[in-house]
Amino acid sequence: MKEKSRWLIFGLMAVTQFMVILDTVVANVALPIIKEALHFSDSSLQWVVTAYALAFGGFLLLGGRAADLFGRRRVLLIGMIGFTAASLLIGLSQNEIQLISLRVLQGLSAALMSPAALSMVLTAFQDERERTKALSLWTIVAAGGGAVGLLLGGVLTQYLDWRWNFFINVPIGLIVGWCIYKVVPKHAGEERSHKHLDLPGAVLVTGGLIGFVYAAELAVKDGWTNITTLGLFAAALLLMAVFVFNEARSKSPLVPLSIFKVRNVTGANLILAPVAAGMM
Repeated sequence: MKEKSRWLIFGLMAVTQFMVILDTVVANVALPIIKEALHFSDSSLQWVVTAYALAFGGFLLLGGRAADLFGRRRVLLIGMIGFTAASLLIGLSQNEIQLISLRVLQGLSAALMSPAALSMVLTAFQDERERTKALSLWTIVAAGGGAVGLLLGGVLTQYLDWRWNFFINVPIGLIVGWCIYKVVPKHAGEERSHKHLDLPGAVLVTGGLIGFVYAAELAVKDGWTNITTLGLFAAALLLMAVFVFNEARSKSPLVPLSIFKVRNVTGANLILAPVAAGMM
């Protein structure tokens, strides 16, 4: 692949990742206005952000596996279409149920986009030096998406309307999606006989995460010793335990447990987990 083509693909993938990270924080500044416009309660308002983040994080592993099995470009385009459509519908939402439900769909679409985009970058740059450079720029783009999201969200909310925090994804998604279709080569995926998706694992880990967050929300309101709070924490722990059991038994696990025997992988995750939590 020519150098110009590689960096063109990188540019498209970088914009894709920028959109994904941007929508994690772009609505933060607009939350008070969204609350007033759609009559959100105090307890449900946080789910404008949390619903997206949990769906994105919970299904991220499944999105990466789907990209390897069914073709990176195909999965990326499916995710881009879903993300763009969800953004349009979120901007048209008339109540809190619609908005939060569509944010889940948007997060799920982002979980298809992000790993496919990163995989394409790794495939395009085979030379170790160029790959290191590309990944460094990728990290800058991801960090910039969070910073720009807060600024852009404030500008759009003040000078246009809170709905434009989501409408802005529509023209970008259409243009970038068309460019990906025209420029990025197809990836056939693995053999059909190996196409196994760990759907139970994805549902279990996402359900466990949602359970923990909802239990923490109730704990602030009703107390940490409330029977409902304790029940939700117990249910979340049970789901995560079943997830670990499922991964040990699955033919194609989302998280092969043997990976934690690699000290660099385990150490890096233990360090980055509190860093990411602190940033959020």
